[in-house]
Amino acid sequence: MTQLAAPSKTRPGRDLPVAITVGLGLLAAVVAALFIRKEAFVVLAVLAVCAGLWELAQAFTRRSIHLPLLPLLVGAVGILVSAFTAGAEALFVSFMLTVGGVMVWRVLDGSGARALRDIVGGAFAAAYLPFLAGFVMLMLAEPDGPRRVLVFVLLVVASDTGGFAVGVLLGRHPLAPSVSPKKSWEGLAGSVVLACVVGVVSIQVAFDGKPLVGVFLGLATVVSATLGDLAESMLKRDLELKDMGRLVPGHGGVLDRLDSLLLTAPAVYLILAMLQPAPLAF
Repeated sequence: MTQLAAPSKTRPGRDLPVAITVGLGLLAAVVAALFIRKEAFVVLAVLAVCAGLWELAQAFTRRSIHLPLLPLLVGAVGILVSAFTAGAEALFVSFMLTVGGVMVWRVLDGSGARALRDIVGGAFAAAYLPFLAGFVMLMLAEPDGPRRVLVFVLLVVASDTGGFAVGVLLGRHPLAPSVSPKKSWEGLAGSVVLACVVGVVSIQVAFDGKPLVGVFLGLATVVSATLGDLAESMLKRDLELKDMGRLVPGHGGVLDRLDSLLLTAPAVYLILAMLQPAPLAF
């Protein structure tokens, strides 16, 4: 998620046409996967999470933290598939098994202070990527799962787009200058307005729900997406990186696109579960 302050003429920016084209292409791929078969979206999510883990492992080496990548990749597949096929309990159990696998793998490879650092890094990676993404799988598994996931994606896109557009046009007051100087309070306001509008419209179109639920979803999305983006900005600043990778032209790395989605997934899942329960499957 991006809420830009007024840009400097000397500041290099992203290739906006490429970023827009790639962004629309990614959104089209997500929508197609959702409504062709649920399993196609699971495969897409697994690929994205595994790519994000690879980027994170490469980035952590800058601080001499070596993530046990193989057990993390195997665990990521297990976490996402288990969440989709067996529900929330399986999500938590598979996450704990992944952390245990990371610990055993690293201890067998050698002990000591470096091993402890790698294990903690591996546990963080498992929680940050596959565990949080598992909440998307929980939404997808519902009888109306594709609509739930689409509403979730559209909310984050709206928050991102509203923050970017208003931040570029009107951004003057930095939101968190020590963490991400480009974000502005004006951009945050743009995120709130567009996310709430999209929340109201999507909750009525997708579920014939109450507008207030859409407003609540919009506000929760802006808060969680902004925190997710700021958290990744802090991580990149500590690692002295501009982007987490280069796998997504015009956007940076996969993690640079997943940051706000990841923290928003459990928030949207819980709100929909409480305020817009799924219909019973027969």
